[in-house]
Amino acid sequence: MRASNGMVTAVAAAVLVCGTTFLQGRMTERWTGRNVTGELQRAAEQLERYFPVSVGGWQASGELESNPGELKRAGAVGHVSRSFVDSKSKATLSAFVVCANPHDASGHTPDRCYPGAGFEIAESEHRMSVPIADGRTAEVFTGTFRKSGQTLRVFWTYGGDGRWVAPQIARIELASAAAVYKLYVIIDETPLPAGVGTQVCTEFLSLLLEKFDAALKESMQSEQRPL
Repeated sequence: MRASNGMVTAVAAAVLVCGTTFLQGRMTERWTGRNVTGELQRAAEQLERYFPVSVGGWQASGELESNPGELKRAGAVGHVSRSFVDSKSKATLSAFVVCANPHDASGHTPDRCYPGAGFEIAESEHRMSVPIADGRTAEVFTGTFRKSGQTLRVFWTYGGDGRWVAPQIARIELASAAAVYKLYVIIDETPLPAGVGTQVCTEFLSLLLEKFDAALKESMQSEQRPL
């Protein structure tokens, strides 16, 4: 995905056919008896309403412009693209999150789109565990991308039902979900000492995921309370 403000913004044939048929069945609501379209739209509305504008000492410093073509390729039904600044350290980063079905959410990953934008892979993607402030653990991918002397560190993860995961084949492992949140956190590591970008992003994610999940849970509980 493109980052703004200085942070530029994939089995045998039978198995593939069966997997694709299964996914299409999910998406067209033929096998689930669920209103998948409605669930997806609701999740998108929840994202745009409850994604935090402040976490800990971090405050949103602006809404970032998103590329309509990239949103379309990502299958985004809803999205948020926002820059944040830490009030103490003045560190800055950007957070970009889309709501989409699992198939669409899994297709447009940084290891594909950044090289397509002229970046080279500086540090190959790998998994990390991020401790969430409420005691849970999130799985994330991270890697770095370099162009013209600038190095961006990108974290990305898939969320839903209070879990944040980094699956090997997201479109299959998340196929039972009607909607998936795909979150990117991006920081420009160029001026930072080694390791600081990772530390800053993990601390931000710890607070962000706690607050966002709590807001989604409270919203769901409120809807279930009798009038």
